[in-house]
Amino acid sequence: MKTTTVMLCGVGGQGTILAADLLAKVAAAAGLEVKLSEVHGMSQRGGSVDTVVRFGAEVFSPVTDPGMVDHLVAFEVIEAARRIHFVKLDGRLLVNSRTMQPLPVLTGDCAAPQDLEALLANEGAIFVDAEELACESGSPKSANVVLMGALSTGLPFDEDLWCDVIAGRVPQSTIEANLRAFSLGRAACLGGECLW
Repeated sequence: MKTTTVMLCGVGGQGTILAADLLAKVAAAAGLEVKLSEVHGMSQRGGSVDTVVRFGAEVFSPVTDPGMVDHLVAFEVIEAARRIHFVKLDGRLLVNSRTMQPLPVLTGDCAAPQDLEALLANEGAIFVDAEELACESGSPKSANVVLMGALSTGLPFDEDLWCDVIAGRVPQSTIEANLRAFSLGRAACLGGECLW
């Protein structure tokens, strides 16, 4: 199996680290070699967080270069625009339709970026309203698991394996809601509810 590279990006508090951990555990449980790297400088103040998960028969490095990512999962629109140059020409761009304005925009020091959704759509982005689906699952904080459900439709891992890893990784009291969130994210992509 060739090495697959997945980049997850968002801002602090969106659950990108947990989502990357879920993906890494699924790939490892499938018997693949996995390498993971994280960058989360000012994440506790709403700063950028990105994580790279690489898996395959043999993986030589935990990092990636621009133009080498098979799947980019963006937890919000601005981070998708910041990382789009990492996606391969035939790569998959999965974007939560939420926009979180950065601090300089909130303080009025910078103007909010415009037309990012159109730019991403022109690049073939698949949009998922992960917050809405997370609320529907009964766990508004599970947008990250919704996105893993959407991502799972493009990866070679069984749904049962994902569910086993999620059930073993999230707090006991949230297992059912997270499994519903995963299922809703998966169904949104399989059923064509994701906006292309």
